[in-house]
Amino acid sequence: MVFVSDKVHLIGIGGVGMSGVARMLLSEGVSVSGSDMNDSPVLDALKQMGADIHIGHDAANIPAGVSLVVISAAVKEENPELSEARRRDIEVIKYARALGLLMASQVGVAVSGTHGKTTTTAMLAWILSQASKDPSFVVGAHVPDLDTSSREGSGGIFVAEACEYDRSFLNLRPRITIITNIEEDHLDYYHDLGEIVSAFKEFVALLPSDGLLLVNAHDRNALAVAGSSPAPVETFGARISADWQAVNLRADWGRYTFDVVNRGSEIISVSLAIPGVHNVLNALAALAVAHTLDVDFRTAAESLASFRGAARRFQVIGEAASVTVIDDYAHHPTEIQVTLKAARDFFRSGRLWVVFQPHQYSRTRFFLKDFARSFSQADRMIVPDIYFVRDSDQERACVNAGDLVRELVGFGYDAEYVPEFSDIVDRVASQVEPGDVVITMGAGNVNEVGYALLERLRTDS
Repeated sequence: MVFVSDKVHLIGIGGVGMSGVARMLLSEGVSVSGSDMNDSPVLDALKQMGADIHIGHDAANIPAGVSLVVISAAVKEENPELSEARRRDIEVIKYARALGLLMASQVGVAVSGTHGKTTTTAMLAWILSQASKDPSFVVGAHVPDLDTSSREGSGGIFVAEACEYDRSFLNLRPRITIITNIEEDHLDYYHDLGEIVSAFKEFVALLPSDGLLLVNAHDRNALAVAGSSPAPVETFGARISADWQAVNLRADWGRYTFDVVNRGSEIISVSLAIPGVHNVLNALAALAVAHTLDVDFRTAAESLASFRGAARRFQVIGEAASVTVIDDYAHHPTEIQVTLKAARDFFRSGRLWVVFQPHQYSRTRFFLKDFARSFSQADRMIVPDIYFVRDSDQERACVNAGDLVRELVGFGYDAEYVPEFSDIVDRVASQVEPGDVVITMGAGNVNEVGYALLERLRTDS
């Protein structure tokens, strides 16, 4: 793997993707420095690898001799380190461009779509690792089975999530692309769904003619995009006509076993350890690409059977006082619906509590009524303040968490607005009963509620 600089500084180095790039650069012998606002175990690990890490942003954090600065999507122009890089005429690139440079010399596999990217990427990286393919990968969450979120491998295959926000996936040049689905999202950047579909068309048009595009046969937008691909197109689906089919689905407490059929020929049976019918499609996509990369079906099926998921994706973080606490990253109405359906199938008794932290004011405003329709499986709901990311002051003035709670109550849900995490922990700890399940849900820091709740329940019991 070849990169363009021997001394690189990363602003926002603690993020999952940025830390993954840093880890790969360090493995290549590149001198890496970086900064983030808060310390974390991720930064500690990078320090152990030799990175020069600073907490807080300051112009003095950029060492002499740096020839390239990489910034996360969250970094604004007024950031003092970015301003210093501009003043010193240091080349500045975004994370997605750095990812594209790392992928360029390998067989790139890009996993794209509105939902399911992280789990599908993690599944594929796990299958390839189990098949001794030694892939490079960047996953958008820690993967317990892999004991990391990223790694530089020697097998010549690079698997990575391809995010559509800011059209960042146009920086990648994969040989194989998966599209899990295409829905409205990131409407703080895109004007509407039509513009999102157009961006995906641009993305698949970058595929080489000898590559592969794999699309979800259930998703009409993904199918519409497929016509722009210069590469061959294959489809995947459950119980419908597709090149790769999951048939004979059987559920055992929300965890599915299914048979894989490829172009009419039954291949193998697959059993998943993680719940949710949506994960059948994720697994089918991962298996199809693994086959394209010369992994035998038995190895792929055995790998999927042992796959335990990714952090913050229906992650059981603990149990105390006979109460189970789960954390999930769902922050879009569709994600919420499939996650809560999986929870209800997996935990058939007890009340289902949901602590949902809306992510972005703009997303909350755009999907206000859709969010309100998404929680039919929940028995009790608590909503803290909206997690602030990227929004303008004008957006923040347009909606608040109380607006969402009013919509939820209007739909008949038992929901309340509790702004502070500490008060949420008090409220839930005093009212949960043995057998209840509590899910913290959202892309912000709402997982802190789950860990604090477990500590409280253990202390009180």
